[in-house]
Amino acid sequence: MRLRLVDIAQRAGVSEATVSRVLNEKQVSDAARDKVLTAIDVLGYERPARLRRRATGLVGLVVPELTNPVFPLFAQLIETALAKHGYVPLLCTQTPNGLHEDEYVEMLLEQGTSGIIFVSGIHAITEADTDRYARLRASGIPIVLINGHQPDVDAPSLSQDDRAAVELGVEHLRQLGHNRLGLAVGPSRYTPASRRSTAFAHAVERRPGLVGTAEHTQYTVEGGAAAAHVLLDGGVTGILCGSDVMAMGVVRAARQRGLRVPEDVSVIGSDDGMLAQYSDPPLTTIRQDVAGMSAAAVRALLEEIGGTPSPRREHLFAPELVVRRSTGPAPALRSAVATSAVENG
Repeated sequence: MRLRLVDIAQRAGVSEATVSRVLNEKQVSDAARDKVLTAIDVLGYERPARLRRRATGLVGLVVPELTNPVFPLFAQLIETALAKHGYVPLLCTQTPNGLHEDEYVEMLLEQGTSGIIFVSGIHAITEADTDRYARLRASGIPIVLINGHQPDVDAPSLSQDDRAAVELGVEHLRQLGHNRLGLAVGPSRYTPASRRSTAFAHAVERRPGLVGTAEHTQYTVEGGAAAAHVLLDGGVTGILCGSDVMAMGVVRAARQRGLRVPEDVSVIGSDDGMLAQYSDPPLTTIRQDVAGMSAAAVRALLEEIGGTPSPRREHLFAPELVVRRSTGPAPALRSAVATSAVENG
């Protein structure tokens, strides 16, 4: 389509003269230029060749899988930020029986990657062999680690504050009157799960009258359901989960047992992915600052590429409690004996 200055100007909220100056690469403010280029894209016009972004290099983004909504969100935000700086993002997703992280890295090296961002990769395993990252750094490839700090890896490291996340969940349930709490979290070999398990034990210990039980499982709906059955057998009335997907499994298991959420058991998720607010009931959850972490990861990688390394200490991002309808005041769980007594009058 032929570019119409009046349409672009109206969409961008600037004058036609400003649009003309941008199209002819004349001096305008960065803000005005961005508005005009965005308007061109939104209206479906093709940018003139001289205004198209020129690729600066290739950056790999390695994520564990895409079934958990939080990982597509990380991917979208990181890829968008990289593209704005002229880098071509290449998403590398690990799936069962698919390519391993090391195989993706080899492919990226063959393509001449400028750097790699790892989200919850092998680095998140507490006993992982970190030599693979040392070899990358020795070859001059900048890397950034998200959610899985390894102190001996020479790279910027960004993580959610898992201790703070657990504190938020435990305190919310305590204020609602729950005194028997459960934690459904991933395998203990993963750093975030191990940190949450330790934080949960400390949080319960510091609050007189609370009893807590942790159950390690898989980060899936099925894993959440399996953990829920064990925890509910133990009489818990409030369950804090390691992910929103696991929380959905907990809700399913509770209903299979004839329990209502939140009337009989309260459930808290983690991440606040796009499905949390649309689940039944909408999930109370601990929001992970995915936007902040994604922006910081890209900024750190660009600094590494530019030769100004970021500090090597772990950067922790504060979580946020988002209260919806899956948590409520603590009741006494309905037992088979109580149900039988009511039915018999």
